Amino acid sequence: MVIGIGTDLVEIDRFRRSLARTPGLRTRLFRPGEQEYADRKNDPTERYAARFAAKEAALKALGLGLGAIALYDIEVIKSESGAPELLLHGTAQQAAQDAGVQRWLLTLSHTEHTAMAIAVAL
Repeated sequence: MVIGIGTDLVEIDRFRRSLARTPGLRTRLFRPGEQEYADRKNDPTERYAARFAAKEAALKALGLGLGAIALYDIEVIKSESGAPELLLHGTAQQAAQDAGVQRWLLTLSHTEHTAMAIAVAL
């Protein structure tokens, strides 16, 4: 059963400026594994932007707005197959459990200018 669907778009250049302007944003929003994955690229911004979009999409799928849950508690990981997955911690995990979420579907994509994510809470 579908509990919720969320989608989000992030402008990559705008996100790049945010990361440059506020260096602590990386550690406030992204878990160490997400940082390690993104920082493997010369320009990790596309990966950070797609993960930020996934976090916002997950919030929307839960029917919550930005600020309701620490985005750090929503982690994007890679499954064994290489597909992105959500791993929730702390308040995010509790909110999903309260909503009856047992599983997530997640897709990420980006162009040169925009990153997007769709999250489905099941």
